[in-house]
Amino acid sequence: MDTRLTALRKEKRVETAMQMQKEIEALSRMTVGQLRQKYLEVFGEESRSNHKQFLFRRIAWRIQALAEGGLSERARRRALEIANDADLRIRAPRTMFGQDPTLNPKLIVTRKVAGDLDARLPPHGSFLEREYKGRRIIVKVLVDGFAFEGRNYRSLSAIAREVTGTKWNGFLFFNLAPTQEAADGKK
Repeated sequence: MDTRLTALRKEKRVETAMQMQKEIEALSRMTVGQLRQKYLEVFGEESRSNHKQFLFRRIAWRIQALAEGGLSERARRRALEIANDADLRIRAPRTMFGQDPTLNPKLIVTRKVAGDLDARLPPHGSFLEREYKGRRIIVKVLVDGFAFEGRNYRSLSAIAREVTGTKWNGFLFFNLAPTQEAADGKK
């Protein structure tokens, strides 16, 4: 009697697994509209998503959870605790992109702040020299770019292009090898 009951349970599990597999296979052939309808059926609420892969995965998970029991009560309680502790926002606060009236206007940044220079470059005010086809190229390193023959350039590559007439990597043109720090940072 006990072995017969075990065999019936096993048969029921196999049957359930096959039915679940058929349902999931049917999902893969559905359109987004059909998936949204199926989402409504299995979750009891409409989905805000129109992403086919997202809908497929969520519905397939739900079908499996319903067939196999889903999360344990302990896991469900823990998830609720985490969700209740989280400070979730759907939209950014209004003051994030607008001016906050509580801020001191003298402390508000109104223009870009220059970032750190590339580690391969010498300090501001230094000169880079290069001999190219008998011509001596001298470039001054500025805070916000480079000076060459009375004009300012944003990059060494632009100067190299001006001198050679072809595209060049400015660091290679001026033989500025990566420093050990820069090489370590890439690893």
